Amino acid sequence: MIRAILFDLDETLFDHRRAVAYAATRWTESVCPGHELLPETPALWLDLEDKHLPAWHAGECSFAEQRRRRLREFCRRLGLPQPADPDAAFAGFLTHYESAWAAFPDVPETLEALAALGDAPALGVLTNGLPGQQEAKLRRIGLMDRMDVVLTPDALGVFKPAVQCYHRAAAKLGLTPEEVLMVGDNLLLDAVAPARAGMHGVWLDRYRAESGPSSPAVTRITTLRALPGVLAALNRPYGSIGAEISGREAILAR
Repeated sequence: MIRAILFDLDETLFDHRRAVAYAATRWTESVCPGHELLPETPALWLDLEDKHLPAWHAGECSFAEQRRRRLREFCRRLGLPQPADPDAAFAGFLTHYESAWAAFPDVPETLEALAALGDAPALGVLTNGLPGQQEAKLRRIGLMDRMDVVLTPDALGVFKPAVQCYHRAAAKLGLTPEEVLMVGDNLLLDAVAPARAGMHGVWLDRYRAESGPSSPAVTRITTLRALPGVLAALNRPYGSIGAEISGREAILAR
């Protein structure tokens, strides 16, 4: 039986891409109005997150330093002047970013459907972000009170995709990994690695990536609205769920 569901936060419950798009364009406009590469700034910012965040995860630099590195490279790639105080400049970006915080439209109804189940699972968030910022996001989008736990590297001592991350997260819930379902937008961090650790992984493929999961322990969905169906299938005796679920339709394999 699945007794708990852990969600990733950014791009799973929280629309990070939308907030970044707003902040990157607004911040760039404030520095250089009418910049010819303005439409490219959201994708560039997201690419630089992927490039620089691993250095913080690996302990090579502080969280603040990876932010400075991102901003400096962002300015260099766009031909913008380097900020004299990168921390203050990043604070300006955050002001725009925070003003655009929002949940995805499928989140409230999915959580309501899960809460209405006769044997409703415990709910939590497992994120690689900082606890203060991630909890602030959850409060702003109205989800903090719905979560039984909010687990970050500060609490667990390790980042996804380390196997200990998922084992410790299950232990925080008082459960075994086999009793926990992990859901998120990152195929490796939120589906494949949890499955290797003994959980069932659900890959939320909102943007319809071309390649899909190859492991039977990983389920692919394109909207959170499919999650109650996934849960029902996994909890059905002797049932297993197919690799892809789209919308409200579940493909079951026995």
